[in-house]
Formats: sequence, structure tokens, C-alpha cells
Amino acid sequence: MRILKYFIFISIILSGLMFLFGPEVIPENFQLQEVLNKVQNKDVIIVFNSGGWGDTPFEKAEDFAPVIKEIQKTLQGFGYNSIVIPFNRTKNTLTGKFSGAKDFLRYFESSSDILARDLEFLAEKFPNKKIIVAGLSAGGALANETIERMSDKARNSVYAIAAGTPFWIKAPKSENVLQLDNNGKDSLVEGNTKSLLLAMIKAPFQWVSSKIKGENITLSQAFYAPGHDYSWSSSEVGSQIVNFLENKLH
Repeated sequence: MRILKYFIFISIILSGLMFLFGPEVIPENFQLQEVLNKVQNKDVIIVFNSGGWGDTPFEKAEDFAPVIKEIQKTLQGFGYNSIVIPFNRTKNTLTGKFSGAKDFLRYFESSSDILARDLEFLAEKFPNKKIIVAGLSAGGALANETIERMSDKARNSVYAIAAGTPFWIKAPKSENVLQLDNNGKDSLVEGNTKSLLLAMIKAPFQWVSSKIKGENITLSQAFYAPGHDYSWSSSEVGSQIVNFLENKLH
């Protein structure tokens, strides 16, 4: 028992040191030259970032990828062809998670700076193309912080669709940013303390239950904040996005 306590104590200390002083681990994202080749014949570039740790592949992001696909269909109806470029906030390793957690606590200072720099480059390289940054939850927060870090000139051709941005993230004052909150029903956006606390208490039990059932979900996926799901068919999501795109791009 004494050895176990000692091991736990050392593990906590090492984890704390890694969190505070560990090197920044930057995930591998799109190579600019590769992107340049892919977007040559596209009218609109959609940069996608998932919620949670921000490392979910686009094809597996069941919570927001369907919305992105509907955005592409809408753009196609306007006569624009588009391409989705995923952006990862976190590298899927232990050190990557520590680095991602630090970035989260620093309001995505590192990842938003990297993304803003890349978007500035794309906006300058392709002044006639439109760029949309879209994200859910923490991904929405990243979109907001990225817009804040961009120059006024670049903002004219970059748009953001931020769904379910956590309440502690300040939304930029820009007409090119659409904030989705399910018309005030999203408890994470509104900062509904009671609902969020209850969701945090339930999350570990739901996570264990999912493991017993053979479902492979993460603890963050087991956390469900009431009103924090975004479906294109909802009038608070699809129609608002269509109106936004129509006003800005069509």
C-alpha cells in the first residue's frame, strides 16, 4: 500500500511537471504546398476543426461533419465548389494531450496563432477565394480566437462559423463571424452552471457504461452539455448558416 501511494504521488508530480514545463507538441497539419495544389480549382476553402481535443478526423466527426457537408451542398447550389481542409489542435499522444491542455487554458494561443498565420498566407496567395473556418465547441473557440489574431485585410476574405463556443471565450466583433448557440439553448454557451455540473458528474458513469457495452468513446465524448448538439435540420442551425452564406458569398 505504501509503495502504491508513493507511485501515485510520483506520477502526480511528474504529470504536473510535464504539464508546466513540458515542450510544446505541435500536431502535424496541412502542408501549405500540398494545400496550394489542392485548392487551385476551388472557389471556397473550408478549414474544419472538431470539438473535444480537436484531433478527430473529419470522416469520424459525427457531431459536426454532417453540418460541414451540408455547407458544401449549399455552396454548390450557389455555384461554388469547395474543399474541406482539417486542422488539428492536438497531437494524439500523451505529451500532445498535455500540450493541448495548456493551449486550451491559454485560450488556444498557440493553435490559433498557427492557424491565423496559415490563413493570412492563403488569403494573400488567393485573394479571389473565400475561406471559411468552422468548428464546434472548442473548435468554435479556435475559430473565434483565430479571427481575432488576423489582420483587418485578411478578415475581409475569411469567414467563421462557430457553433457552441464555450461561455468563457469572447466572440470577436466581426460581421464575418456567425455564432450558433441554438438560440440560447446551449448550456455551455450560456454558462448554465447547474446543467454543466450535472453533466460533469454523469460523464464518468456514462463513459464506464459505454465501455461495458463495447462502445469506444472518450471521456470528453461522454460529457454532454444540454443543448450542445447541432443538427443541420434544426431551424437554429441550417437556416441560419444558409442565410449567413447567402449574405456573405452569394
